[in-house]
Amino acid sequence: MMKYIQNIQMLNEQGELVSTSITIENKVIANIGGEQPDGAEVIDGNGCFVSPGFVDLHVHLREPGFEHKETIETGTKSAAKGGFTTICAMPNTKPVPDSIENLNLIMGLIEESAVVRVLPYGSLTVNEAGEKRTNIAELKEHGAVAFSDDGIGIQLSSTMYEQMQDAAKIDAVVVAHCEDNSLIYDGVMHEGIRNKELGLPGIPSICESVQIARDVLLAEAAGARYHVCHVSSKESVRAVRDAKAAGIRVTAEVCPHHLLLEEMDIPSDDANWKMNPPLRGKSDLDSLHQALLDGTIDCIATDHAPHTEEEKCCGMVGAPFGIVGFETAFPLLYTNFVITKKWTLKQLVDWMSVKPAEIFDLPYGKIEVGGSADLTIIDLNKEQTIEIEKFESKGRNTPFNGWKAKGWPIMTICGGNVVYEEVINEK
Repeated sequence: MMKYIQNIQMLNEQGELVSTSITIENKVIANIGGEQPDGAEVIDGNGCFVSPGFVDLHVHLREPGFEHKETIETGTKSAAKGGFTTICAMPNTKPVPDSIENLNLIMGLIEESAVVRVLPYGSLTVNEAGEKRTNIAELKEHGAVAFSDDGIGIQLSSTMYEQMQDAAKIDAVVVAHCEDNSLIYDGVMHEGIRNKELGLPGIPSICESVQIARDVLLAEAAGARYHVCHVSSKESVRAVRDAKAAGIRVTAEVCPHHLLLEEMDIPSDDANWKMNPPLRGKSDLDSLHQALLDGTIDCIATDHAPHTEEEKCCGMVGAPFGIVGFETAFPLLYTNFVITKKWTLKQLVDWMSVKPAEIFDLPYGKIEVGGSADLTIIDLNKEQTIEIEKFESKGRNTPFNGWKAKGWPIMTICGGNVVYEEVINEK
């Protein structure tokens, strides 16, 4: 059925909010700013802001294999509530999508229960074991959006180099969680000031940055497209910046929590503050902000990583790394950076929709006639407290519980279908 969204505001090319309307027909945007078509279902935006549906290049849905943490259904409902319409699911599932059979299994599960668009990764190595290489050409042909062993840094340079060579032949993107295992030292948080105060083993920044430095040189030699996951340190920023200056085909993402928090914010030995890479120092946080603004870092990704309350209820030692992020990302970033005038609304929208779609050559992330009708309607004035009990995700693991934020999605439309809706005038 045709839909007509009236009384909404969207950004023009100058980044100004202008009043408009949008007509949706056959899953695409048929018109912007036109009159109401006969017979169309009318949706009143009540003067709220409409953004392109957010695109997240880095998420964990846990299914198959770890459904006690999250399922494709709960994860995509969480994504929809957060305004995301396209998400790229990392391959650390059981089984791993390292073969056509396993990839098809996962794509079948997505078809059955996803409420937003899910694009699965293929793994770079069999079972993400870092040794035997997968056939990435075959996996791409059957639907893999990109390739990663996320959660595990590939330790053998030869394995990464050879997969980059294969990826270059088919113009596929190699995506890396960068971590040199010999430099982890059984750490659970950043090696800095706060870990010593809490008596916890630390992970030095070079654990991440030295592998980024290695990988950008391998990408240059292979002629490959290379994307760095969750950059967290100033040394990593420098490696990416230098690689871009050298003409290497590298892109990078940063997570909301690394933009909002640093090591000294960690209140105690609380595993809800345990993520990988960890929260680093104030100088690292400042470097990430500058890198995003100057284009060294290209986009924002949540690294949504749900775990059970039982897994996270103990201290950091022994608890898994990761926090959830879908439902809090936009309000937290809008409140702390756009309202405070550190960023513009257009910059935030670009980093959460336009830029990630461009990195993977996806036909999403924009509002344009003929484009997919992926829209997020946001009440920029709505303020509420983050309450984990209200999450759609099974995961409750976040350091942001109790924070107040403005700018909450009230409706998400994916491919013309309303996949999340809240009462617009809810107080």
